[in-house]
Amino acid sequence: MNFEEVCRIVESQLSDDEQEPDLTMQKRAIIGYPEEVGAYTRLIGDVLDDRGLRGSFEIPPWYESEELAVFHEVWGLAGMAEWWQGSWTNSPSAKVIGDEVFFLAEGKMRKMPQRIGKHRREQLVRAFLLLSPEERLDKDFHEIYLLDGCRVTVFKGGMAKRDRDAIIFRRYVVPEYTLAEQAARGTIPASSIQLFEAMARTGYNVVFCGSVRSAKTTFLSTWQRLEDMSLEGVMVETDPEIPLHRLMPGAPVIQLICDGERLKAVSKNLLRSDADYFVIAEARDGIALDTAVRIARKGQGRLKMTFHTRDPMSFPEDAAVEIVRSNGGDVRETAMRVAGSFDYLFHFVSIRKDNAKKLCGVYEVGKGESARGWYVREICRYDYIRDDWVFTNYISDGKRARGLESDSLAFQDFARELELIAADGRQK
Repeated sequence: MNFEEVCRIVESQLSDDEQEPDLTMQKRAIIGYPEEVGAYTRLIGDVLDDRGLRGSFEIPPWYESEELAVFHEVWGLAGMAEWWQGSWTNSPSAKVIGDEVFFLAEGKMRKMPQRIGKHRREQLVRAFLLLSPEERLDKDFHEIYLLDGCRVTVFKGGMAKRDRDAIIFRRYVVPEYTLAEQAARGTIPASSIQLFEAMARTGYNVVFCGSVRSAKTTFLSTWQRLEDMSLEGVMVETDPEIPLHRLMPGAPVIQLICDGERLKAVSKNLLRSDADYFVIAEARDGIALDTAVRIARKGQGRLKMTFHTRDPMSFPEDAAVEIVRSNGGDVRETAMRVAGSFDYLFHFVSIRKDNAKKLCGVYEVGKGESARGWYVREICRYDYIRDDWVFTNYISDGKRARGLESDSLAFQDFARELELIAADGRQK
């Protein structure tokens, strides 16, 4: 028998009134709850055994067993199931475009042999929407989070070309959030580990910037793990992407999901918070940026934020434009406020041909020292040709005073490490 015929037989028998699984169990299995999936696959196994079908058909190579093959083909993840198996669990992204399936591997999208037909794609979207009952099925755009935190974005109907609807899967995959792991991956030089550890302990306000998939969120998570576990923190995300409760188990960190007007509504409460530090996981708009600036201008240290930009040298102005667009005001004056709120920028890039994420530069940012009223000064630069880094021993008087006030011992370590790494020249 062929696989499709077996699927029809099993689906028909489990749809029989006498053998149909409990509706709640069925929904939870379709959503992906492990216990209910296990119960469903056992029922499928019973049907295969009762009908003498066991071993009588060949399953597609992207499925792990006969029971799981039938389950996913009829009720579960269809051909996308492979993305949650074996080595593919380290893939950060996958797409279904029309009936074609693509998995990201080694920095490139690889077309997979499986296909998912239109009817099955519609079933898949309906299954995902069971996790978000407030989402209307007739919408052309959906953004859903699965049980494991994977973000699913759906474009269909009027937002997609005919028969080219798209389902995009995105998850963050990093085996270990440590500076040593980042150095092993070649994202930062190994010689910078002690420098960055001291810098994090000093408690500077830092921004991790770069384009999409450049490792800025990964580095923010790594930096956050260097934080004092006894300090109270608040993290604001637009999407639930960084699991701080798993990265810092036992730490008193409040994790909030809000953006736009919702963030604006709670920003006053955040400003009144007695938290020791804040994390603005992704400043996508002027409201988030303005919230970060107002928190920093209260004298708050240890602020961490990510921001999308390709040009760190223009960060104060780029952020100011977004803030003025949302709240009004003068761009130059706002840019000066932004520059005075943060201490250092870390700029990351993704090098496609080498499938590599690199720290492209580190910059000190502050008010004054130029006609614009603010400055961005490079203290680290990545050399693309030589594949190494050059550091400059520069700490302004303002950052020196701020560091000594925040944690004098940590600052002294930071200053010493920067002097040593700059004196060594290039850092492989």
